[in-house]
Amino acid sequence: MFVLLPFAMILGLAGYVQLPEEPSPLALGGLVLLALGLLGALRRSMQVLWAGLLTAALLGACLLPIHGWLFGTPMLAWPAYGLFEARVDEIVSATDGDRRVIVTALLPLDGTRAVPIRKARLTVPPQPPLAPGDIIRARMRLAPVPGPILPGAFDGQFHAYFAGVGAYGSATSDFALVQAGSSYDLLRGVELLRMGIGQRIDAQLDGVSAAIGRAMVVGDQSAISDETRYFMAQSGLAHIYSISGLHLSIVAGGIFWLLRWLLAAVPATTGRLPVKRVAAVAGLLAAMGYMLLAGGLANVPALRSAMMLGLIFGAVLAGRQALTMRNVAIVAVVIIAIDPASVFRASFQLSFAAVVALIGVYEMPRQSLPVLRSWPGRLWDTVWATALTSLIAGAATLLFSAYHFQQTAPLGVISNVLVLPVVGLIIMPFAVLSVLAMPLGIEAPFLLMMGWGIDRMVDVATLVAGWSENWTGNPLLTGWALLIGLVALGWFAFFPGRLRFLGPAAALPLVLIAGLEARPDVLVADSTQAVAVRTQDGMGLISGSANSFVVQAWIDHYQWDITEGFADLGCDSLGCIAHTPDFSIAVVKNTAAFVDDCGAVDLVIARMDVPRFCSGSQIIDADTLARGGVQWLAWDRAAARFIIRAAIPSITRPWRVVPR
Repeated sequence: MFVLLPFAMILGLAGYVQLPEEPSPLALGGLVLLALGLLGALRRSMQVLWAGLLTAALLGACLLPIHGWLFGTPMLAWPAYGLFEARVDEIVSATDGDRRVIVTALLPLDGTRAVPIRKARLTVPPQPPLAPGDIIRARMRLAPVPGPILPGAFDGQFHAYFAGVGAYGSATSDFALVQAGSSYDLLRGVELLRMGIGQRIDAQLDGVSAAIGRAMVVGDQSAISDETRYFMAQSGLAHIYSISGLHLSIVAGGIFWLLRWLLAAVPATTGRLPVKRVAAVAGLLAAMGYMLLAGGLANVPALRSAMMLGLIFGAVLAGRQALTMRNVAIVAVVIIAIDPASVFRASFQLSFAAVVALIGVYEMPRQSLPVLRSWPGRLWDTVWATALTSLIAGAATLLFSAYHFQQTAPLGVISNVLVLPVVGLIIMPFAVLSVLAMPLGIEAPFLLMMGWGIDRMVDVATLVAGWSENWTGNPLLTGWALLIGLVALGWFAFFPGRLRFLGPAAALPLVLIAGLEARPDVLVADSTQAVAVRTQDGMGLISGSANSFVVQAWIDHYQWDITEGFADLGCDSLGCIAHTPDFSIAVVKNTAAFVDDCGAVDLVIARMDVPRFCSGSQIIDADTLARGGVQWLAWDRAAARFIIRAAIPSITRPWRVVPR
């Protein structure tokens, strides 16, 4: 049963998020107490199993309200301007042009109105240098956190709320460092160390190799260009520049192997020291140190991987089996308890699915290989193991990556087989050696070797991305697809032997039946004037600009061309009317247009209050957009009306920006 606990908790979290209204804390607490009482009263094994899973699900449903009460924040509902002082809590990213920082304790100055938020994410100038703990002063423009750009898309308000970030903004002028932080602040010391390592990397490398080198050593991806990200994603190699289990395993496992080999080579130590346990402690310390360099607790993938390695090395110290599904469940339960909102991020879902799949396959009984193998045989084993690992991880994460990124990498196995030996034998070992050599000032040759390996990795990514240019597809999946994937993954984790493959096998037809999302016929933006209508080749704008942020986000999501203008469109000073073979739409700019348009078209879009006499047409008005955000519409020919879905289904949840 323990293996299924994280899956039950995830279902509870998903159920809470999907509720139309915020539940009462007393109701949630009462349900949990009832489930705990039921669990204690039952005696039969199967009854206890189901009661335990029900209790875990209800506890999961309570985690987000508790986390919000502890770390949440009021969300800024209107723009704010003025002079503020604030404390820097975190450096999110830094480039030559600007930096993104998280600030807290915003103090209004010179009569500026106070803002009721805990934290804000700011874009500030690149100079002077900053570190956690510094006090800054600037004239700031703070804005509400934007909502999702489509129904089911990444919800910035949700994740910002549980991170305590109540507003986004920028320093507009008079930016200054008022006071440096304490030199005894651990977070400040770690951030200064990360900045110093990043500067050493930039001094020896440039371009793509410097950007990816900083990402792989200190977790700073801000300098990676969109072009590089595209090639890495198309080739299935984007996971390499995001510090996670691969990197921590190479570093910590390498330290473990190297120290164990060195100690075993000295006859005096083999009989006096528990060599394997000493090496395990060293590997654990290396994992913890690398996690801090990667961003510490703020880098959830690195934290998850460090915890998993902690269990693995702990099992080595205790003389137990290290890689088990139970250990995966332990780490998942702890992460869910610490950061329940991370369950809804792509990084958690991808890494969780990959680890469950890999351990599930490799813990199955298999034929043992002979101890003595020739070099060609060992090389073939390595290539085969790399290909199989990539295939397993790719298949396990395919559904989740398609949902979040609308992208697949069909040739990812080939690119990983070609690149992972370079990562494991050149890039990461020389990255570790360069960091160890930095106190002596002799890191240059190691960094240059690391940069050479990164260049070769990018060459492979570019080559494989070219091969798969027309194969990547653009699958659009609904939330039901994620639920099907979660159930299939739970089946795979719970059942032993070949029976575990029935769950993933059944998931594929179920996703094809219930998990595919229809494309919209109309999209209406909430924060801009953009209104897009479907055409034969993509979509055309009957209002707004193709260069706006939301339209570019729609283009990226659907991989459609959204052009300005529409074939059958008529505009005047009162508004615009667009006709298609199935429906007609009026975009009202002046109240005088309501008399002619209401009842004459199928849909009226007005960014103002609509008079009561307007009937006979479906209406999207200012209040609809303020409360629901972006509107997604599909034409139902049988009913001769639109199916309308809002990006924000309810504004009653605590993470929503309530319109004023």
